Amino acid sequence: MTHFSSYSHRQHCQCGQVVFFDNSVCLRCGSALAFHPEHGRIHSLLPAEEAGRWILHDDKSSSLRIIDTYRRCANVDSPAQCNWLVTGSLDQNSAVDLCLACATNVTIPDLTQAGNADYWRLCEIAKRRLIAQLLILGLPVQTRQMDPAHGLGFELLRWQPGQDVPVTGHQGGIITLDIAEADPAFREQIRQQMREPYRTLLGHFRHESGHYYWDRLVLHTDWLPIYRNLFGDERMDYTEALQNHYNAGPPSDWQSHYISSYAASHPWEDWAETWAHYLHMTDTLSAAEQFGIDAAALSIQTDPFTARDLANCPFHSANPQSMLTFLERANQWVRLSSVLNVLARSMGQPDSYPFVLTVDSLRKMYMVHRVIE
Repeated sequence: MTHFSSYSHRQHCQCGQVVFFDNSVCLRCGSALAFHPEHGRIHSLLPAEEAGRWILHDDKSSSLRIIDTYRRCANVDSPAQCNWLVTGSLDQNSAVDLCLACATNVTIPDLTQAGNADYWRLCEIAKRRLIAQLLILGLPVQTRQMDPAHGLGFELLRWQPGQDVPVTGHQGGIITLDIAEADPAFREQIRQQMREPYRTLLGHFRHESGHYYWDRLVLHTDWLPIYRNLFGDERMDYTEALQNHYNAGPPSDWQSHYISSYAASHPWEDWAETWAHYLHMTDTLSAAEQFGIDAAALSIQTDPFTARDLANCPFHSANPQSMLTFLERANQWVRLSSVLNVLARSMGQPDSYPFVLTVDSLRKMYMVHRVIE
């Protein structure tokens, strides 16, 4: 199975206990744990001589004269329960005491409102997974403080009497999320009203990040005409297109051309949906690999995608090895997601991945792959 770059879904504490992405303490030995965003992995920590600072357990036997020390994110003891380290440009002996993931927050919920503390925690768990994946993919992640014009920011809001209902979406680098989506009952109600097969916090974050990176990586670049060739012309009226989608629904043949029915509403949404599914695919495949699951060895018959399916892409021959790697990844995903769905059904749960990857959606996903690459 091809190895893909990924943050750690599974690591080991210094005592040997298996620990996971969101752990902040080892339940076997009590060691403090933290995620290092630049390493993409969990580390066991040891207290440094300076109060409030820590060293990585891996560095304790270092022969270097100077061993790096770190601060834990100030939100480690907040309802967000952040387990990240403050690293890089954020750790310059300044007043900044938040990790990169938490520093992207422009607005956090009113924690005096009942339920908001739990909702915020669940939202931050999903957001940390997004940020970790973006970093490991080499995508630019800068806060609004670092880059006021282009930085990534999050407004995590919940409706209160006398205020407008927050609308989940993206505008000008700011991703807004209605944290009521962290309530499973609320989210399921909306999912059914919208007739969606899949609706999660992580899915929201990945989708909206697609809008953000379209502005950063496609607009005003040589990718734009290629994008319009594959996805359509984004200059069509967005409001009118969405209204038509909600009134009339998607075209009858949408499944042949789009990864989801919502993707058929407008080229911007098609890109954001395709981007999110690329992140779903690569992260889940990497997690499976880390736990020793070889998707290529799964006992299930599928019709593999081949180079012929990408032959008409305007950039298909620019990097043959990249194309082969992508095709291998996509075919592994079809096999793995099919088995995941069977496992979910055996537990009486909905399909883990209730979507079908077609040639048209594959070609769009390949463009996402190349842009990220």
